Amino acid sequence: MILVTGTVRLPEGGFDKLLPAAKIMMTETRQEDGCVTYAYARDLNDPDLMHVSETWRDREALTAHFETPHMKVWRAAIAEVGLISRDLKAYSADEGEPI
Repeated sequence: MILVTGTVRLPEGGFDKLLPAAKIMMTETRQEDGCVTYAYARDLNDPDLMHVSETWRDREALTAHFETPHMKVWRAAIAEVGLISRDLKAYSADEGEPI
């Protein structure tokens, strides 16, 4: 299992501009083979900070995700809105019991 977590910082007002594309991205990604969970969330205290949380069956599923048509559209949407920073990390996790 692969866990991806982190944040994306957008310019002021960027989250609202990106929201339509984000909804499409989430809907399409959640249908991908190997996607267990996929979510974005706006920080309650910082409206231009987006939290990312993903769980993938394996590294191959995550790699395939990067090549999907909706990922290309998503990258273009982010480029249009602008990106101040991105801090995302992927972790390998066993499938043991949650703590």
